[in-house]
Formats: sequence, structure tokens, C-alpha cells
Amino acid sequence: MLRVTGRPADESHQGSPYDPPGGVEEQPGTGAPDAFQRLWTPHRMAYIKGENKPPGGGTGEGCPFCAIPRLDDGAGLVVHRGRQVYAVLNLYPYNSGHLMVCPYRHVADYPELDAAETAELADVTKQAMTALRSASAAQGFNIGMNQGGIAGAGIAAHLHQHVVPRWGGDTNFMPVVGHTRVLPQLLRDTRELLAEAWP
Repeated sequence: MLRVTGRPADESHQGSPYDPPGGVEEQPGTGAPDAFQRLWTPHRMAYIKGENKPPGGGTGEGCPFCAIPRLDDGAGLVVHRGRQVYAVLNLYPYNSGHLMVCPYRHVADYPELDAAETAELADVTKQAMTALRSASAAQGFNIGMNQGGIAGAGIAAHLHQHVVPRWGGDTNFMPVVGHTRVLPQLLRDTRELLAEAWP
């Protein structure tokens, strides 16, 4: 693990409970020293640059939420398939187990869902919470959807509801400033764990 710090090269690292076995290789930063530690995550640039983002809004224009149901569960990271909606792990998770509940039908706006889709989206969200509590002892959740690109939707053309499990100290102020927090599990392993725990 490489950690870039703003400390001078001769200042020794005191260690942290978040450090990996074998320690951390220090690389002095440039400029004025500060107390921040930095974790470089270049894999997030794919999300920031919009790679694999559909070029248009239509179902035939590369929408990943339309393509995922045609894949097998492992390849698509599908955790659960219902009649109207399915649950899939987020490729760019905020926390381990961050999943999304998506209708099969390509709709962008929440009021466009019919009554059956609306009811099943709510029911599958409840099931996701139950599975996450069972599989990973989630202590809380952030649940919601971003409607429209201006509201933060990464793929605004196909509605999806986020279910993000939370634990005490997972991403609060102190770990962000003082230490590094990483996802402890590969997505395929998380998918298998949640699929087994699905009610």
C-alpha cells in the first residue's frame, strides 16, 4: 500500500490500526507539509469520466440497467430478480454491499412507474435491508434515488434506487481525515453473500 503524505521525508510514520500487515510505504509529498494522508484511487476515474455511460437515454442506446438483466447473475452482479424489478450491486460503491433496485422497464422518472413496479420496488428495498442486516450486520442505511442528472443521477435515463448499508465510523469525519478506509470485499464475493442471505 502506498500512502502519500505531506510530512517531510525524515519524519517517521507512527502507524495506525488501519495500516495493512507489513506496514505502509511512505512517499513524501511536495509543497507545504500538512496532516492529511491521501489514498489514490485512479479506478474511480472511470466513473468520473463517464466511461461505460450510455450515450443516449433510450433503452437501445447502451443502457447498462437494460443490459444487466440479460447477463447471468454473477457477470451482472445481480443479487435478486423479481417480477418487475431486480437488485444489483453498484460498480462504484460507497460502502460494501451498496446495491440498487431497478425496474426492468426503461423509465427515468419515479411517477412513470406503474402500481406493480412501485409496490415491488418498495418490497425489494425492504428485502435488501433484511439481507444486508443478515449478511453484514448493517447498523443503518441510506436509501434513495437521484432523479435527473442535475440531482446527481449517474445514469438518469433509467430509474434506480440506492440502498447503502452503514456502520458506525464507516465514512464519518475521523476516518476520512485521519486514516484510510477501503472496501474489504470483492464485488463478486459480496454478491454471493447477499444472494445467500436474501429473504
